[in-house]
Formats: sequence, structure tokens, C-alpha cells
Amino acid sequence: MQYKRILLKLSGEALMGERQYGIDPKRLKEYAEEIKKVVDQDVQVAIVIGGGNIFRGLAGASNGMDRVQGDHMGMLATVINGLALQSALEDEGIQTRLQSAIKINEVAEPFIRRRAVRHLEKGRVVIFGGGTGNPYFTTDSAAVLRAIEIDADVILKGTRVDGIYTSDPEKNKDARKFDDITFEDVLKKGLKVMDTTAFTLSQENHLPIIVFDMNKKGNLSKVVSGENIGTKVNL
Repeated sequence: MQYKRILLKLSGEALMGERQYGIDPKRLKEYAEEIKKVVDQDVQVAIVIGGGNIFRGLAGASNGMDRVQGDHMGMLATVINGLALQSALEDEGIQTRLQSAIKINEVAEPFIRRRAVRHLEKGRVVIFGGGTGNPYFTTDSAAVLRAIEIDADVILKGTRVDGIYTSDPEKNKDARKFDDITFEDVLKKGLKVMDTTAFTLSQENHLPIIVFDMNKKGNLSKVVSGENIGTKVNL
């Protein structure tokens, strides 16, 4: 396998499957099965998952809610999703640990970098919940930060689209897909990969990002093995 330690970033919306909100057990099981294939290849897997299927702080703020309060609610939503994914992975026989940036000791370990790395070295999947633990930061930023802290080889951003396009392929049938693109070109072209804070942090730390379709069976294993799946962003 080309990558030995990966950080997989999943959006909360990805867990909805065909639903309008919440968690689709079928989609959760599919993801767990895909992750198991990679773990069985002795790849160390860390995961950051969003909470947009339950609550999004920015949306709450736009409706008059205090932004800090809303972001804290969003952080708790990521922990709920983390617990759901942990259960699905353990149903597949995978040892996992859920670590949270906010203290919820009854349901998750506190995030401790050395402990997280040790879990990975022992073959456990580590799920990072609670975002960065700070308001005004997205789970994209949390994913990049955790990836740097655990010295991951790459960030794999699993989406419902098979890469980065010149424009939204769901709205423009003439949109062209990039196989490879530099960080600089993403910024010049104004392409949306991650929020600016996360993207800049990844660029400064020379951490490549691969955007791929997580919903296509077998794609995760192909990406980790080095196949040309999705779009790779690097220097």
C-alpha cells in the first residue's frame, strides 16, 4: 500500500445516505466495510467526521443563534456521529478508540496525541470527535490539524463526487475533472476543496489531499494502494 497512515475525512452529510437528516445504518455499514478492507492491509486509519447531518453551527448562527453556542452544538454532533461509526466498525471486528477534543470522559477518551499514535501503531482505528475543541473552526481544520499531529501520510477527503472539477459537476455537465492539481492552482482558480484555514495549513505542512468518491465500493482501497482515483492536491 502506498500510504501507511491515513486520515480519512468524512462529512456528516455522508452518513445520511438517502435520508434528509440523521444517520442511515446502511450507509454506515458500507463505510465500515470499506474501512475494514484497508485496516486488513495493515494501514493505520484515523478518521475525522463532521456533524452537518445533525447540526451545523454556522446555520444556527444565520438564524439568530449565538455562533459560539451553535458551534459547541456542532461539536457534540460530531461526537454522536463518531459513536455511531465506532459501533459500526466494531460490528466488523475492528478495534477502535473515540477521542474527543472536548471532555466527555464517559463516552470518549480525551484527545492526547501520544495516546492516539500508540492506538494507531496497535492497529486500532482512531476516530477524532469534537472538532478542534474551539468555535469558529470547521471539521476540515480539525482533520488537517489531527493529520499533522499524528504524522499522517495523506488526507483522504471522502465525498459523493469523484474529485475536483472546474465547476460543480452536478450543475454543469461540461465541468472538467482534475487528476492532479497544485495547492497554488486551487487557490488561483478559486476551487473549493476545504475551507481556507484548513487548506492553508495543509499547504504549509506539505500534506497532500486526495478528494475521491467514498460512496463507490472499493474506492478507498484503491486510493490507499496508489491507484489514480479522484484528484490529488500536492505541491
